Amino acid sequence: MSKLIIAWGGLAWAMVALAAAVIASLLVHKILFAVLARLTKKTTNRVDDSLVRHSQKPARLLFPLIGVILVLPVLRLSPELHAAVNHIIGLLIIATIAWLSIAITKVFSDMIAAKYDVSVKDNLAARRVQTQVHVLRRILVVVIVVISASAMLMTFPEIRSIGAGLFASAGIAGLVIGMAARPTLSNLIAGIQMALTEPIRLDDVVIVEGEWGWIEEIGTTYVVVRIWDLRRLVVPLSYFIEKPFQNWTRRSADLLGTVYIYTDYTIPVDEVRAELHSALQASSRWDGKVWGLQVTNATEHTLELRALMSARDSSTAWDLRCEIREKLIKVLQEKYPGALPKVRAELKQDVRTGEHQS
Repeated sequence: MSKLIIAWGGLAWAMVALAAAVIASLLVHKILFAVLARLTKKTTNRVDDSLVRHSQKPARLLFPLIGVILVLPVLRLSPELHAAVNHIIGLLIIATIAWLSIAITKVFSDMIAAKYDVSVKDNLAARRVQTQVHVLRRILVVVIVVISASAMLMTFPEIRSIGAGLFASAGIAGLVIGMAARPTLSNLIAGIQMALTEPIRLDDVVIVEGEWGWIEEIGTTYVVVRIWDLRRLVVPLSYFIEKPFQNWTRRSADLLGTVYIYTDYTIPVDEVRAELHSALQASSRWDGKVWGLQVTNATEHTLELRALMSARDSSTAWDLRCEIREKLIKVLQEKYPGALPKVRAELKQDVRTGEHQS
């Protein structure tokens, strides 16, 4: 009975010591990061702030582990319990290293974002670099998670023995797994291709499946396109490698916009061309580079006039087209109402009845 009491007393002492070590470590962590956060606010370096912000949560797990490792030698634990605690600490250390590695990738991504700002007007180079870093970071996170999970599983002797027994059939198993994971693997490979070839970048204006929108997010296996009416179109990464799509900002953001007006043959084209130029000069949306008015088609009833204009980006081009279309229609209504489209009919008089026939 006395041995049992002594054993339970030793276990209770060990639990109290471990709890004290964890609490003390968390307290040190809170004080340290509070000081670091206050110091980073006094500097203009965004990298320091990113490092403190992203490493705070992984360190919250790392500090208690260090405290437990320091107090573990003074505890009187049985060999079995000591081995179990060491195994758990090993698993947590692997998880912490993986967590810190992912945090470092986030810090690196923030460094690139600070150096290459996409909020400026000419942001083509910045969007290119940020897209590459974004896609590669997602792939690197997947690699870190897979390696860490494998390392954690290999700490179990039973799994190691099973792995050794299945090593001879690894070729067949790999083929089966590869076939089952083919969509995921194809998207991961597409992500690497996308980072290297850059068919799309963040904030690119694209037309996908007949929808016009912006590239909002590039994930590990999918891309989110923000449609103009705020819907989200989720597309697999492999889509942008295997299927055609329109990228309106591949080389530059400026675009040419067109407006079609249909009029009668009596329209004075030169005067409408002058009205178009005046309307464009009065608009803040026109970038002043390209403009023109041409007769692009003539049917038995109407003329087709195409007004051409340029704008700095796709959204501005859309607004400019709507504005010019409204102004040209107003010009036709106020100045040339006789040139609006009309249907002509020829009347002939029947000599026998005296009635007119069309």
